[in-house]
Amino acid sequence: MPSRWDIGADVRVVRNLRNDGTYPGADTGTLLIRRGSVGTVVDIGTFLQDQVIYSVHFLEADRIVGCREEELIGGDEAWMPSAYEVRERVVARKILAVGGDTRVPRGAVGEILQVVRRDDAVTYHVHFACLPGRILAVPEAALGALGAPAEMNHA
Repeated sequence: MPSRWDIGADVRVVRNLRNDGTYPGADTGTLLIRRGSVGTVVDIGTFLQDQVIYSVHFLEADRIVGCREEELIGGDEAWMPSAYEVRERVVARKILAVGGDTRVPRGAVGEILQVVRRDDAVTYHVHFACLPGRILAVPEAALGALGAPAEMNHA
């Protein structure tokens, strides 16, 4: 199975890595590596014969963590940090409209389905419970952290 990176390559993780139960000595769900961290590929393997898994040594955390190819970019590739990540729940900081019609009221809760980094801006594909079956592309400035103090979510 071809791999994108070789042993010794520097890579950057694009999402927070949490223990899925396979990292010894840490509880399931424990944050292992924060998104944006750079590490070095120290081994390459496969999972279920169809997924390349990279063992990456993150020197700052002194941890070697298994990463799927889609969780990584090259260490020298442009990186744009994001406030939220996939599966994180957020609130609409403002009314969201499509074609002039209000679709999502301010304060509605949604879930991030995808983080899109393009042209020096971060947008998110978000599903809001109040809009079943629809996914909206929402700029970062229009979202707030679920459970954050109200003054942090007003812009």
